[in-house]
Amino acid sequence: MRWHFDPVYATQCGNADADGRLGSFDDESVREHIAACRSSAAALEQLDVSSLDEEVDRTALLNDIRVRVHVLEKERPQRKNPGYWLSHLFEGLYRLLIRTGGNRERTIRDVRARLESVPRFLETAGQSLADCPEVFIETAAGVCDGGRELIAETGRVFGNGDERFEAVVSEAVAALESFKHGLGRLRAGETADGYAIGGDAFNYRLRYEHALGSSSRELLEFGRDLLERTEYEIKELARKIDRTREWPDVVEALRENHPGRHELLDAYQKEMNRAREHVEARKLCAVPEGDLRVVETPAFLRPLVPYAAYEAPGVFTEDCTGYFYVTLPDDSAGGSELDSLLRDHCIHEIPATSLHEGYPGHHLQLLTARCQDRLVRKIVESAVTIEGWALYCEDMMGEVGFYRTPEERLFQKMQLLWRAVRVIVDIGLHTAGMAREDAVNLLVERAHLERANAEAEVRRYCSYPVYQLSYAVGYREITNLRERFSRSRNSDCLREFHDAVLSYGSLPPSLIAWGLGV
Repeated sequence: MRWHFDPVYATQCGNADADGRLGSFDDESVREHIAACRSSAAALEQLDVSSLDEEVDRTALLNDIRVRVHVLEKERPQRKNPGYWLSHLFEGLYRLLIRTGGNRERTIRDVRARLESVPRFLETAGQSLADCPEVFIETAAGVCDGGRELIAETGRVFGNGDERFEAVVSEAVAALESFKHGLGRLRAGETADGYAIGGDAFNYRLRYEHALGSSSRELLEFGRDLLERTEYEIKELARKIDRTREWPDVVEALRENHPGRHELLDAYQKEMNRAREHVEARKLCAVPEGDLRVVETPAFLRPLVPYAAYEAPGVFTEDCTGYFYVTLPDDSAGGSELDSLLRDHCIHEIPATSLHEGYPGHHLQLLTARCQDRLVRKIVESAVTIEGWALYCEDMMGEVGFYRTPEERLFQKMQLLWRAVRVIVDIGLHTAGMAREDAVNLLVERAHLERANAEAEVRRYCSYPVYQLSYAVGYREITNLRERFSRSRNSDCLREFHDAVLSYGSLPPSLIAWGLGV
């Protein structure tokens, strides 16, 4: 059902049957999908289940369906966010572009079919969208630039000098340019905060998408408290490193120590490998098969990945290799510009980033999820678990001696500080009337992001409500789950706890707790 409505999601999972199609999110298609979702949910509720595992999985699947209906019916990004359509288009081409192995002739045919669909797809998008908030227009315009390069890259990789293929590429680029130029007429005229989904929708997502019992108001207080506590810990760590400076100055000085442009990939790969070795040596959890490769961000992805990003293998793909893309500074950059770009790759920060993205963070957790026998645990995901697990791992690896210096521990706490601010901004933007400029200022003043980076972050937060809080809230939920598990089993064995949690894939922590009986 979902693969039919969203063939790009099917491609992402590793199902190639719909690789030649793009979805359509016009009103009629959305109505049909909502009706199918409701019918499936009704049938699912009537099923007899014979075990706790089945009840946990049914609840997770029902909640997943409820949230998809809610988003399409109440939040309606397909009606007010051009990025909803553009992300589908670009993801659909990108997934075919990075595919390894398989039948190349079929892949070329599928790429061409998707490219041929672009003009009609974008025409439908233009007809479906209206009264779009300014921030969505800004973001979509910026994304179009990277998308144009992505489309051109498909021509270079799959065109093979075929003039007809090149013509299809040219038509797709022209359609994208036309769509970009027409974005202005989609702009809403009356309100500056039309991106906000509101408190009711936000709390609905908390309850059903992440199975959380806390309201947005309660989580806002949690975020503020975490911010204060983490800032205090950072001050204490910084004082041990340099008692003569304020902690922001200590951090800025430490950022000057970074790898060179051509040493970045090796620096990350070494830390990824060290993290895996640490997990295996201390038997922290089972390590599934599947390589993790650190590679330079391809040229066509650079506008979309300004810093770095992890790419997980598809749930049903044969190849289980994950990729960590690192965007290297352009060769033309030099002097202060080069130094500014490299400061974000400080050697003291790379260890926490590497374990978060690799072992035992995202790569290990998502590989383990795709290995589960129970289908629901392969495909139903909560960001509170995915991001919370990775942030929990940053702290847990400190407990078992992964960080070698106070400086590395300081930057791990800086990551937690940023995630605490994200809780406040996420809830503020979508439920409390926080202005975008106030959100930017908070990220600059409390998380110490560069203003340009903070502005880009806030644009993204406007489009993806209830995601940014998932890091810190998930960290809290998994940490609390560990305490309850330890008491119930009368054991502090990390391996036992980690393997138990990972066996539930990416289901929300409260459903994991239900299944574990804690």
